[in-house]
Amino acid sequence: MSEPSGVAGQVQHLAGAERPRIALLVPCLNESLTIGKVIDDFRAALPEAEIYVFDNNSTDDTARIARERGCVVFHEPRPGKGHVTQAMFRKVQADLFVMVDGDDTYSARDVRRLLEPVQSGRADMAVGTRLQEFSQGSFRALHVFGNRVLTGIVNSIFQSRLSDMMSGYRAMSRELVCSTPVLSSGFEVETELTIRALEQGFTILEVPLAYQERPAGSSSKLRTFRDGLRVMASIVNIFRSYKPFTFFGSIGLFFLVVGLGVGTVVILDYFDDRYVEHVPLAILATGCMILSFFTFGIGILLNTINERMREIAYTQRSLVRGGR
Repeated sequence: MSEPSGVAGQVQHLAGAERPRIALLVPCLNESLTIGKVIDDFRAALPEAEIYVFDNNSTDDTARIARERGCVVFHEPRPGKGHVTQAMFRKVQADLFVMVDGDDTYSARDVRRLLEPVQSGRADMAVGTRLQEFSQGSFRALHVFGNRVLTGIVNSIFQSRLSDMMSGYRAMSRELVCSTPVLSSGFEVETELTIRALEQGFTILEVPLAYQERPAGSSSKLRTFRDGLRVMASIVNIFRSYKPFTFFGSIGLFFLVVGLGVGTVVILDYFDDRYVEHVPLAILATGCMILSFFTFGIGILLNTINERMREIAYTQRSLVRGGR
């Protein structure tokens, strides 16, 4: 899937430390029914972790319950899980990070299985996949279908073999967290994290885990069509940014094919009687050829810029490893 350059530094760092600092990051919006149980379960399963609850404008007692249980609580006023994730990565310092939703759909008993690949240096990100073991009612049918379609698109673009890129249960290395910019504002943030990790050459390992239905009285904040469209738009934007030659080259190829097809008609028309009768087709063919060369040029230019940016990113990752 990706080169293991990131994990080498992680192994070296953890080998020299008696106990790595582990941060459990819990994004929340009106989860007063479940947040107490989530905190208690994860504290029992992973007592050495510091628990950080990020409250995203809850109107219930989510923040109060978290504080009463001794958690560090941050308030993030900008609505959206992407904004919360930005705040998490900016405000929390640790060696290992676990991100889990506060809705009690992910099991705390699996947290060490999720952490193990990152802690041992076999991966930079471990994703708890949900599509192999889940209870009836955990998903809406359209969500499963949409997840598989979008994951398939990403697999085909980045030559990966992921099965559930939208899972909210993840373990991550410090290097990945410090090196991965998050620009999304909403639920498309998991997609962005996955794509950026793939593009930067981090190792992603999937760990099949149990996924359970939300408890009675708790409702999902995910909106099927709105958030699905935002995820799709995020994939297109990141594809354009990280694979510019493929993106713009595909557009250029389309214009080239159209231009050659239409132009062939014009050329045959000219050789028939030495006169171009279909002037609009000639204009269309010329325009398509110009657009084709133009988009190919944009793709080549942006690809060159991306190569230089990758060199800078590699240098930054080396500094992160050295700063441990």
